[in-house]
Amino acid sequence: MSGVVYFDNAATTFPKPCKTLAALDEAMRRYGANPGRSGHKMSAACAEKVYECREKAAKLFGCTKTENVVFTSNCTHAVNLVINGVLRQGDHVVISDMEHNAVLRPIHHLAEQGEITYTVAESFEGDDIATVKSFCESIAPNTRLVAMSHASNVNGAVLPIEKIAKAAKEKGAYVLVDGAQSGGVLPIDMQQSGVDFLCLPGHKGLYGPMGTGMLLTSADDLPMASVFGGTGSSSLNYSQPDSLPDRLESGTLNAPGIIALGAGLDFVAQAGRENIRRHEERIAEYIVAHLKEMPRGRIELYGAEKFQQRRAAVISFNIAGRTGEETAELLNSYGIAVRGGYHCAPLAHKKLRTLDRGSCRISVGAFNNLRQADYLINAVKKISSLT
Repeated sequence: MSGVVYFDNAATTFPKPCKTLAALDEAMRRYGANPGRSGHKMSAACAEKVYECREKAAKLFGCTKTENVVFTSNCTHAVNLVINGVLRQGDHVVISDMEHNAVLRPIHHLAEQGEITYTVAESFEGDDIATVKSFCESIAPNTRLVAMSHASNVNGAVLPIEKIAKAAKEKGAYVLVDGAQSGGVLPIDMQQSGVDFLCLPGHKGLYGPMGTGMLLTSADDLPMASVFGGTGSSSLNYSQPDSLPDRLESGTLNAPGIIALGAGLDFVAQAGRENIRRHEERIAEYIVAHLKEMPRGRIELYGAEKFQQRRAAVISFNIAGRTGEETAELLNSYGIAVRGGYHCAPLAHKKLRTLDRGSCRISVGAFNNLRQADYLINAVKKISSLT
């Protein structure tokens, strides 16, 4: 098979839709001025395109106020805006045992500084009752925030965010959801879910370029700004503006990236999240079925049984006698792009008991097909026979 067979969509989706590429090119050619910084026509036109992207994101994710869509450089940036803007001395945080370092590290850093404490709640895949109970038992009187990944970037396991959010809100805690692996694929409605802060990357399931992300908020109390500077508004005021999005958007935005992200949002809306999800599930289930047919003891899968809305299209596995990185390197020699290692998620690998060797991760996107899946499966068969 010629070219790269790309199964690393959990890191960033590839290829991007033609309309994303076209929008990025058009943005650099037609909307090159700084949005919100000048009164001339090009600046105004660029600002309008940026606002259109906010509108599209608000509509797709059920955010009631367009101005509550804050643009960031990535999902990690969005998560940090919330954690550093909401937590106060003496607060307690609950996170899940499948968290990415985007959530774990800023919270652990504050705990190391003695500013907060945190508890890691155990999740039970396929058992929402036990999972919600675990989170409830982890919430303390001073718990200010419950932060959780909607879908694991290691094995795609999905948390029941609506049920956890309901329990957290009843106890007075804010709810942050890291939608890095679910945005654009799994349904998320901020009006119905009880989520206060939804953090999203632009370059994954929303099919925008790298260097884009969003924070969507429905909380009454807004995060304090952690970056201060020019916003294009209230220029004579020495203090940071109070209202969104300016409160959290200092400095020049990545307007070309945001305009291209708008095209990515169009792609998702037009293709339909449900259709994208079903397509990815079909490919992932096909791969898993064939991996399970390989000689007993040669392949170890980490939870990949059923997809549907219980699991994003992310598959973690190991070949007997090899680390995840070794398997990924061998697949790369076949022209197949996957990821091996620890995927920036030590908590997940601790839970899956793979701290000694990590795992090899296959992640499916909207542009993968069964022919590519067959090529991948055959390559894994050949590699597994070498050990």
